[in-house]
This record gives sequence, C-alpha cells and structure tokens, in this order.
Amino acid sequence: MFDIFKREENKNPLDVKTVRAAILRFIKQELQKAEGGEGSNIKAINLFIACPESERQMYEAAVYNEEADRLKGEIQKIADDFALGLPDNWVLDIQFTEEIPAEAVSIKGVDAALFVRTKDNSIQKTAVGYIKVLSGQAEKEVYEIKSGDGKINIGREARAQVNDGFFRLNHIAFPGDSSNPANKFISRQHAHIEWSKENSYFTFFADEGGIPPGNKTKVRSAAAETLNKLISTQIGHKLEEGDQVILGESAVIVFSYKAEG
Repeated sequence: MFDIFKREENKNPLDVKTVRAAILRFIKQELQKAEGGEGSNIKAINLFIACPESERQMYEAAVYNEEADRLKGEIQKIADDFALGLPDNWVLDIQFTEEIPAEAVSIKGVDAALFVRTKDNSIQKTAVGYIKVLSGQAEKEVYEIKSGDGKINIGREARAQVNDGFFRLNHIAFPGDSSNPANKFISRQHAHIEWSKENSYFTFFADEGGIPPGNKTKVRSAAAETLNKLISTQIGHKLEEGDQVILGESAVIVFSYKAEG
C-alpha cells in the first residue's frame, strides 16, 4: 500500500483505488506538516468530500463508507509506519458535502479536502465574553458568557423540541412569537459557543439547523475583515473582539471581551 507515496500524480481517469491513494498520500503529508512528524497533539482528522452525485458511489467505496473503521485503520498504519505518534483517542470524521469549508485544505486531483484538528499545550486560561444582539429579538439584549459555562446553545425558543423528540435548552434564545421578522429564520438548534480549553478562546459552531440545506450562519471577522459561511458542524470559528455573526437571514449578534460601560 505504501508505494503510493512514491508515485507521481495519476493523470488517468479516477477510480476507487486512485481516489483512495490520493487521500491517503495527502493525509500522510498533512500529518507530518501539522506536527513536524509528531502526531500526539492531533485530536481529529476531518475529511470533506464534495464530489458530483454521479461519482458519489466511487468516493464512498474509496473511503470504505460501509466499514467505518477501515480507513481509520489504514491511516493509523501510515502513522505507525512513519512514526507520527497519533494519540489513542484520535477521531476520523468523513462528511459528504456540497461545499468545502474554507478552513479545509483541498486534495489535489480529487473532490475532497482535509482539516486536521490539533490541541495546544499552552497554559489553560479562563475568560468572560459578551454577546450583544444587534438585530433580531432575543430574551436579553446582552449575554455574559464564561469559560466555565460549557456548551452555550443558540436558537429559536428557550425550550425547543427537536427532531429526536427531546428538548434542547437554548441559553441565547430568540422567541418564536416575536414580531421581529429576523427571528423566524433562526433554527431551533442553530448554533452554539464553547470555550476551547486547549487553545484558550471561545469558539462558535453552527449546529444542524444552521448549515445548508437549513438556515444560514455567516461570520464576519473584525480583525481579518473577511466573511465566512459556516457549512460544517465540525469546524468552529475562533471568536475575536468585534466578530459579528448572522443567524438566518438578518439576525445579527456581536462578540466582545469588554463589558459595556
């Protein structure tokens, strides 16, 4: 299997073996690049596939879609053979999607991209942040969030029954009976915020109701002056001072580390 790392890019039409070889070769390269040959800080490998529907069956076969642990086993063997040192609890997540997340790195020659999630060994910190509602009507205008709060859910209604029948508690809640038109485009399970213990910052994630084909979630980074659409529940956005998030069509919240005086 490992002679694939010595071959040049295959210019022939794609088939199952070619796709799998390209993915495995790229994963090996990215693991070494991310950790300099040491993989102990890697938490997860996210593989995104955005192939045409006509080729989906081929890609599913390439990643052993019916055998969840088989591709992970081959990646683990690569890591062992090249002494990359992946931790025992690393996770492989494969997602078929219409659009590749901006943070993922495209794999040359195939309709797939990779995102390697790592942890930071810096000293853990605590923090307080503030979410202010700029557009739309929530139960409060400003919410204080703390690093010890755990998962902070955002959505329509404070108590929302979701598809599995259970109730989700939204800590930042936009009432569904509000006359504000922005509220109706917010999902019951739209997004959440978590404190990253490894990296010491708040991270914003879209949930199932806040990604295509459901409602929208977009982030405008104040520092980088960029606009990013969140299209995956697996990749979060690092919240920085002044970042604005659009929930649905027009509800807007802004993040800050500074309390209003």
